[in-house]
Amino acid sequence: MSALSKAKGFKKSKTGTYMSMAATAFGAVGVAKQIKKARVENDTLRLADAVVTAAGVVTGLALLYRELKRLGDDDVLLG
Repeated sequence: MSALSKAKGFKKSKTGTYMSMAATAFGAVGVAKQIKKARVENDTLRLADAVVTAAGVVTGLALLYRELKRLGDDDVLLG
């Protein structure tokens, strides 16, 4: 298997899914800062935006978790 084909399959691997989950979770830090700033400034519109963004982050993590469960033990890149 060539390095290029391994790289193309990385996103569909357990390791790639874990990396995506970490990146998505890192986005939650930005959302938390946005919520804190909106509450301090009493900005309802910014708070609503942050809540919707947080819902997107949670949904993204749930989708990635489902993909991770679907991969199961048949991950060929780790072996």
